Order: sequence, then C-alpha cells, then structure tokens
Amino acid sequence: MPAHGLEWLERKELMTWEEMLFVCSALVKMGIEKIRLTGGEPFARRNFINFLEELSKLEGLKEITMTTNGVLTAPYIPRLKELGIRSVNLSLDTLDRERFAQITRRDELPKVLDTLHELLRHDIQVKINAVVMEGRNTEDIIPLVELTKDLPVSVRFIEEMPFNGNGKYQGLTWDHLRILNTIQERFPGMQKIVDAQYSTSYNYNIPGHLGTVGIIAAYTRSFCGSCNRIRITPQGMLKTCLYDDGVMNIKDLVREGYCNEALQEAITGAIKKKAKDGWEAERNRAAINESMAAIGG
Repeated sequence: MPAHGLEWLERKELMTWEEMLFVCSALVKMGIEKIRLTGGEPFARRNFINFLEELSKLEGLKEITMTTNGVLTAPYIPRLKELGIRSVNLSLDTLDRERFAQITRRDELPKVLDTLHELLRHDIQVKINAVVMEGRNTEDIIPLVELTKDLPVSVRFIEEMPFNGNGKYQGLTWDHLRILNTIQERFPGMQKIVDAQYSTSYNYNIPGHLGTVGIIAAYTRSFCGSCNRIRITPQGMLKTCLYDDGVMNIKDLVREGYCNEALQEAITGAIKKKAKDGWEAERNRAAINESMAAIGG
C-alpha cells in the first residue's frame, strides 16, 4: 500500500455489478472460460458475494477464482465452497507481524492467517503470492517457503514491478534467479516440476514438502509469449497487458449502449492490437504512476 494511501473514486466512476455481469457474459460467449476477481480485498465492496452468485450462473464459465489480501474473506469461505470456487490466491508478503503492518499499513496479519487456514479446511486450493522487495521482506523468503513443508499450498514469489504509485522505480535488485538461488541455498534438493500450460510461474518441489514453490518473473517478463490474459479495472479500462496504459474503456462502451455483439467486436479488435510483450507495452506509455494496489492483484 502506498504511504499516501489510495485515491477513492466516486461510485459513478466504477462499473456497477450489472455492468460487470454484462461484460463477463459477453466475454464468456467469446470463449473465456476462467474469470478471476482480484483485490486487495474483493469483499471490501458491498454485495460482492451476491455478484459471485450471479457470475456462477453464466453458462460456459468453467472456473471462478479470486485474489484477496484475506482480511475480510474468512466468513464467506463456506459460501465460496458452495459456489464451486476451488482456488484462491492469497497475498502475503511476510509472516512477521511488524513488517506486515509496515508493508500493508494495517495490523491484520492474524486475520490473513485465519483466512489461510479456513480456506485449507474447506479444501480450497491456496496460492500464496509474495512480492519480493529489497530492504522490506527479503528475510521472509525462507520462512514463507517453510510453509510448504506442512501445508498443501503453493508459495509464489513475485519479482517487484514498477507499480509503486510514484513513478520513481529504481530498478530490480531481486530477480527470479536471485530468488531461486536464495531458496536453493537453503533447500539444495529442490527440483523443477512441470509448469501448467500458460503458467506465469516457474514451479518447484522440495522433497518431503506437501506444497510447492513458484517464482513469477513479473518484471523480467519471460512468460509474455504464452500470456493469454486480459484485465479489466474497476473503472472499466481494458488492459491487454499489465504494463500497458489501458487500451479501451469498456464501461464507457456499455453506457453508450453497445449491444453484446458490438462489445465483443470492440474487445476482439483491441486484443488483436496487443503489444508483443510487456517491454513493448511499457515503451508505448509515458510513465508508470499507478500503484498495484489500485490496478488489482
């Protein structure tokens, strides 16, 4: 979370639940089979569980997943299980309560850990996402890896990206190779395992551990060639790459009265113009000033 916090938008600037459902319906009719709702904490928005219930009714949608910081999620986990949500990404950069409060600006680590254990108790697959940040949580790499010994979780370390909210990114000091070497020094028996199709992470197994370890080269961007994802922000901005500046405002098209077919055609046109990789997408914009907390996990 940026030190200055986030700029809170007026409700009219955000997509309504009805608009979001209309867009999701159009995407599913185009062949999208998986939709992820991301935070921060998705449950910070009122009636989020009702939206999930309606989303789960879309014919042709095979999978709904979530990314959450876990602060408000725990009470809704039984309902998530009933709705068929099988996988949740949990943002957790440290297991140290003081460092957690410094990074997130909230002393909520106990709630996040409660969410973690409640998800596992309901047999929901958990991927823990930890952004590796120089001078802030590099000492947490090994403690987080050690979670995989007794818990069936995937702990994934993410290269820090330039989305810090001030446009003053100093460059990457902990790339995926340095993260990997740090883990291998402590666990020399760690073995590479087969990555799933379109996976953004390089995945590993430590003998005797229930869970797995992954490393996401988010800044190095070595997975761009296989990326099959699009992102829509709460304001309706379509991003065909995380590093682009937004290529089209879907909310505006919906409010202009675009029908299902016209919306599909506009989205298809935007995807066909997608940058070849994240480096090209970044070159096509003036500067990165957003915070990842505003874009979504």
